[in-house]
Amino acid sequence: MSDATGHLPGSRAYRRLLVALFFAGIATFAQLYSPQAVLPLISADLDVSPPTASLAVSVTTLGLAAAVIPWSIVADRFGRVPAMTVGICAATVLGLLAPLADDIGVFLGIRLAEGVALGAIPAIALAYLSEEVDARHTASAAGSYIAGTTVGGLSGRLVSGPVADLVEWRAGMWAVAILCAASAVVFLWLVPRARGFIAHRHRPERRLGERLSAVMRTPAQLAIDAQGFLLMGAFVAVFNYLGFHLAQPPFSLPGWLATLLFLSYLAGTVSSPWAGALAVRHGRLPVLLGGISAMLVGLVALLAPTTAVVLLGLLVFTAGFFAAHAVASGWAPVAASADTRAQASSLYYLAYYGGSSLFGWCLGFVYAGPGWTAFIAALAAMCTAAAVTAAVVLRTAGLAPR
Repeated sequence: MSDATGHLPGSRAYRRLLVALFFAGIATFAQLYSPQAVLPLISADLDVSPPTASLAVSVTTLGLAAAVIPWSIVADRFGRVPAMTVGICAATVLGLLAPLADDIGVFLGIRLAEGVALGAIPAIALAYLSEEVDARHTASAAGSYIAGTTVGGLSGRLVSGPVADLVEWRAGMWAVAILCAASAVVFLWLVPRARGFIAHRHRPERRLGERLSAVMRTPAQLAIDAQGFLLMGAFVAVFNYLGFHLAQPPFSLPGWLATLLFLSYLAGTVSSPWAGALAVRHGRLPVLLGGISAMLVGLVALLAPTTAVVLLGLLVFTAGFFAAHAVASGWAPVAASADTRAQASSLYYLAYYGGSSLFGWCLGFVYAGPGWTAFIAALAAMCTAAAVTAAVVLRTAGLAPR
């Protein structure tokens, strides 16, 4: 442990750190989801099916999922700030290159590499923050980074969609890449030099493997990971294919108007802290199940042939997802032993982004084949499976109380 005193609220370094991580969140998640608003245009321009077009998102989240644990090892050995700097710079360059590709294979290859680079920020940011900020204030400081991820995820969709509708999808993605490049510059300019970090250049890899294995042998941890895997898979699938659905009759919405539905993402900004407060009072399991129930209600509304009802359903579905995710992601390290908490959190996010990659792609075949109703039924089955797993395993494991 370092003897350095953590930064305190009100200090210049504390403010710089918060702003730096806020912009790191924007730079990461705007790039990650920028193709989502332009998937119908990519499908048409490159003459590929909706499931293939959706790989523009899925392969990137796959790269991120695969890179989370390796990046955490790199950061342990060479430092938090150097690792984040390499990742964010590499991702920025790849984000500017990706729209240049005329071939879907080349485009997806660049997006995969971009995901690997982007993995540095979610893998390291909160560990860096916990080492640099006074322990009494880390929870509130983490809110700045989380806010940046929310703003990034939303802006990536809201910027690329309207620009693409006016020009083309490549211009939309370039607009986001430029926004991310500017955000990366702000991060590099403001991020304070690490004071609380001690390198672990000789950490025995066997111990890391043992800790990962211990987490994966725990039924409660697997049940928590299943929440991220199934619920995030359903969430990303909805946003991947809703644009295709709304472009068809009876909606026939123009691209720019369909893009505005991504504003429903802000429902998660409200529901996440609310879910946390409810979990403190009533326990995690009831709030988790309540969030999943809201997702199921929202899915039913997405079957309606009316735009207003679909929008309402999307708001409820999104709020429910972020409430469930807020509970599950915070539960993973709490349910782990003291020496496996970092691994428990990493494995949760591995499952989270793995579900995004897998279901964000393969459910496109359900949409393109049987159609929207079967697609919604598949999502409902995933949410139900997550709820049953939580209700059975987490309650019997004695983890239902807060």
